Amino acid sequence: MPLSLPDPVAVYFEISNGSDISQISHCFTSDAIVVDEGKTHRGHVAIQAWQREAQKAFQYTVEPISLSREGDRLKVTAKVVGNFPGSPAQLDHVFGLDGDKIKSLEIG
Repeated sequence: MPLSLPDPVAVYFEISNGSDISQISHCFTSDAIVVDEGKTHRGHVAIQAWQREAQKAFQYTVEPISLSREGDRLKVTAKVVGNFPGSPAQLDHVFGLDGDKIKSLEIG
């Protein structure tokens, strides 16, 4: 059974799986922060560039497999499979939401 994800989180995973990267502005706040692999990406332009680089460097799919709430944060564990070292991997995606948009995302 598919997980019931909030709309901005569902859109984020669609983008991660190859959907139109310009949709970033529909799911992230304009000043959103993403932390991945020890690097911080702030704002729509930086987050779009991060997604483009990841999709250019590797072919991969991301499948959310579990969901939990931690206070005001949403933790989605996802199975990531692709042509990158360590594949397949399970990564936690911890989202901070602001209304109907993502204000922060930490991947680890």
